[in-house]
Amino acid sequence: MEPDHEALQRIADSLRAEDYELRVTAADDIAWVTIAAGPAACADCLVSKDLMRAMLAPALGLPPDRIELTYPAETG
Repeated sequence: MEPDHEALQRIADSLRAEDYELRVTAADDIAWVTIAAGPAACADCLVSKDLMRAMLAPALGLPPDRIELTYPAETG
């Protein structure tokens, strides 16, 4: 499947509204996704990683188990 760039942009825009940044790197059948927090981001406002993968999967054109997801608390 090909990524749905419009859907991915909607997710990025929604995160940006809460002062998060979505970073995606993809190759073949896997995607590495990092969500970084800005200074005004709410630390407890992100959905669970399983739910975020489920939201990202159709936008990336990948099954959720092929999305490596890193949240702000994990980036140091």
